[in-house]
Amino acid sequence: MESTVGLATSVSYTTRLKREGEQEGVDYHFRPTEEFEGMLMENDFLEHACVFGNYYGTSQSQVDAQLAQGLDVVLEIDWQGAQQVRKQAPDCISIFILPPSLQCLRDRLEGRGQDGSKVIAQRMAQAVDEISHYAEFDYLVVNDEFDVALAQLQVIVRAQRLKRPRQAGQLQNLITELLS
Repeated sequence: MESTVGLATSVSYTTRLKREGEQEGVDYHFRPTEEFEGMLMENDFLEHACVFGNYYGTSQSQVDAQLAQGLDVVLEIDWQGAQQVRKQAPDCISIFILPPSLQCLRDRLEGRGQDGSKVIAQRMAQAVDEISHYAEFDYLVVNDEFDVALAQLQVIVRAQRLKRPRQAGQLQNLITELLS
């Protein structure tokens, strides 16, 4: 679809173990804690957080390279990371994805079959706190029906691409011609 053209997803770094079916460089860049901490010391991350005992972070150089190619970059990050990104890039657009209910969230976590009951209990205990940060975001999307949520995300991308500052830059020659 048109709104996904020119769109890239940043692949995050993490210290957690690779789950079955995940691929290095596709799902995450899996790194040992010592390597991740070295990257932190070198300020290699646009944002980072420790979540459930594992580090997660977004490579600044990867995002810069994608932006330099003219791509819109999607970061799949939590509210902590979003706060850090907004400080560095106040013009970024943030979208908070809500579950349709806490029970649905629990069912999805259990249905993945990737986490044990202890991790699921931790995630559920943190869910209300995480959801309480919804007001910090520009847009809210409820991930109930995938096709509906996807369509809403595509509308947000299209709308952002049509905002005057972006369009004026891309249409400068036309605007100059029309005004002369």
